[in-house]
Amino acid sequence: MTNDKFLPQLTADGSFTFNSKEFGESFHSHYGAKQESFLKFVAPTQLASRAHKPVLRLLDVCYGLGYNTAAALQTIWAVNPNCDVEVIGLEMNPSVAQAAIAHHLFDNWDYQYTEILAQLAFEHQVLRNHLEARLLIGDARSSIKQVQQLGFQADAIFLDPFSPPQCPQLWTIEFIQQISLCLHSDGILATYSCAAAVRTALLTAGLQIGSTPPVGRRTPGTVATHCRGGDNAMARFSPSLALSQAETEHLLTRAAIPYRDPNLNDPTNVIVMRRQQEQQACLLEPTSRWRKRWLT
Repeated sequence: MTNDKFLPQLTADGSFTFNSKEFGESFHSHYGAKQESFLKFVAPTQLASRAHKPVLRLLDVCYGLGYNTAAALQTIWAVNPNCDVEVIGLEMNPSVAQAAIAHHLFDNWDYQYTEILAQLAFEHQVLRNHLEARLLIGDARSSIKQVQQLGFQADAIFLDPFSPPQCPQLWTIEFIQQISLCLHSDGILATYSCAAAVRTALLTAGLQIGSTPPVGRRTPGTVATHCRGGDNAMARFSPSLALSQAETEHLLTRAAIPYRDPNLNDPTNVIVMRRQQEQQACLLEPTSRWRKRWLT
């Protein structure tokens, strides 16, 4: 039985996604849902090259249809079938992952681990050889505290909420700070967003950032890792991932004013209004002037 609230939408690479009526957005780019998971999340977190490790821990923030976790498992076990993978997924609405299974969306992936994803979607826990996975259902701002209590230190974090204007509560300085506490000292965080407000939040959390190549769209994604004193933690990344001059200057405009949620419980409209008020009061360059300088 399928969940008619979520109807498959075909994307350009032949894979399917859903549209969220609540957020008024698709779960993935129309250029390709499957390629987005591999190229925006799995490749930037370097899971293929790190699959030789005996254990890899993944934190999937906004698990959604399960594509990012699915792509990660496929990538890791193709390199090292004996790698022990630990996954924690944070998700508000478990019916999304359940609908992905019900609509057989992994069939055209030629995917080997659909049974695992089905168990995780419906039972929220999987324990088998080389895999320990759990799905924490609820507001990620609360769930992230459970992750911390477990002492979970992720080798890779997939930060994949809906866009900052639609879901600002999961892009705030405070929430990203909580996420950063769950990132291993050698871990890598990847997100599809290049919003200046998001990058400011990552920098404020003490992370060093880079720019990942555009996938299907003109805008790049962002990768982040810890700064450790004099150690250049970004040295593992290609020089091509360094922020461009335009991106660096974008962080000096009003667009870079971050979202704030001091107690991690404010509603969307309050978070948006707080940022708008801070933007109006600040003396930073108007983003329109930056855009005219770089994008015309």
